[in-house]
Amino acid sequence: MENMFSNDPVVRVREASIFQDNNTVLNNISFKIDKGEFVFLIGRTGSGKSSILKTLYADLPLQMGEISVAGFDIRKIKSNQVPLLRRKIGIIFQDFQLFPDRTVGENLNFVMKATGWKDGAKMKNRLAEVLMQVGLGSVEKKMPHQLSGGEQQRVVIARALINEPLILIADEPTGNLDPKVASEILRLFQQINKSGTAIFMATHSYGLIRKFPARVLKCEDGNIVDSNTAPFEFKSDEEF
Repeated sequence: MENMFSNDPVVRVREASIFQDNNTVLNNISFKIDKGEFVFLIGRTGSGKSSILKTLYADLPLQMGEISVAGFDIRKIKSNQVPLLRRKIGIIFQDFQLFPDRTVGENLNFVMKATGWKDGAKMKNRLAEVLMQVGLGSVEKKMPHQLSGGEQQRVVIARALINEPLILIADEPTGNLDPKVASEILRLFQQINKSGTAIFMATHSYGLIRKFPARVLKCEDGNIVDSNTAPFEFKSDEEF
């Protein structure tokens, strides 16, 4: 396990090939994400964006190459280590994945119990902290359907922050939100990032990248192009 105070990248990918249904979607890719970095991931549908994210959080097996995430060797990770990995990373999906029949507080408590929290007072304090952090101080007793899409996504972000992850991995987190709400979510990500959490976010929205400039990795023709080493131009209002 990596020392929390070391300077090792939170994600390191070396000569990895990513497969989807036995097809190679990304071939021999290498990149790293440092602690506290903010990185966008773009690419057309089918270019491998979701596959690389799923590989990082050990939902897809890694068959070729090396990947380490938060100190875990993804190629060698055992099934009983996956929950430990996912305590070090926060995962945010497009479609929220909240339990519809439980309150916001119950949704967050479920994750705490599942990740080993036992002290009721500490759980209550952490619940209040993460809801305040995402700007939702008063929704603990509400059901998900009583919240707007933007509020539901904030709850999902709060859930991802519970265990103070080294990195948030977000797969199209604004895909179901209108542009104004999407911008609010990006501003929240920026605040979280400023507090030291790395963010790796897949998006189709050129507008968001233009409005919130950061490093960009682009899945293209089986490779990953990195804006740090090969700056690329976006076509105006391109959707990718």
